[in-house]
Amino acid sequence: MLPVVDYHMHTPLCGHAVGQPEEYVEQAIKVGLEEVGFSDHAPLVSHEDARYTMKRDELPQYHRMIEAAQARYKHFTVKLGLEADYIPGFEAKTQEILNGYPYDFVIGSVHFIEKWAFDDPDEKVKWKDKNIDEVYRDYYDLLRRSAASKLFDIIGHVDLVKKFGHRPSVDMNGEVTQTSQVFRDSGVTVEINTSGLRKPVQEIYPSLEVLKIYQKAGVPITFSSDSHDPRDVGRDYDKAVVLAQAAGYTEYSVFRKRKVEKKVKL
Repeated sequence: MLPVVDYHMHTPLCGHAVGQPEEYVEQAIKVGLEEVGFSDHAPLVSHEDARYTMKRDELPQYHRMIEAAQARYKHFTVKLGLEADYIPGFEAKTQEILNGYPYDFVIGSVHFIEKWAFDDPDEKVKWKDKNIDEVYRDYYDLLRRSAASKLFDIIGHVDLVKKFGHRPSVDMNGEVTQTSQVFRDSGVTVEINTSGLRKPVQEIYPSLEVLKIYQKAGVPITFSSDSHDPRDVGRDYDKAVVLAQAAGYTEYSVFRKRKVEKKVKL
């Protein structure tokens, strides 16, 4: 049975998505989902960059957009969340934003290593000057710190560092195992994010090898498409459920008001 939730969907406010919330909901209904959750990019707390996130003064507009969709689709569950960047040293400012609205869930993501947006195609050229093994270690360190901050309910695309196909020259399972233990102890959920299939790496986030480590550690999962276009809502969920089951998962989490509302069998 395919998952019936999609908790990672964007709006044009982030500067790199298309389509209105109603279009995302219509697509969700069309593909057989039972609920969705919007999680557009929260304002950056370290600096402002309209290429990546909404501005701070656009947050109320974002809330109104999703509230309007909720009012229009009363027969369908539309939840409101955020995807917030973890940026060390700015935890208090991040918490202030997250406290400003009764969100259903918050996805914590790592898109920056120091000031380098490592997953941005415009910043891709910088990879050639990097030690890939060190980039991976820095990335996993930031994932652990993001979970330990207790700011987030879900950790987003937990091997995003592979997006352009760069692979480490050494085994990173030790880093992943350490990360899985922090995730478990911090009580966060990992998303199975199908957007990697639409990226150069052409692989779901996370890979089966990584997901098996999280499953062994007892880290729960949920599902998302990371849609920046309504056409991608619920996309490749057939592949996502096969991946989850291959890793040993038998259920996934559904959120409401920053808590796991229930577990659903796969």
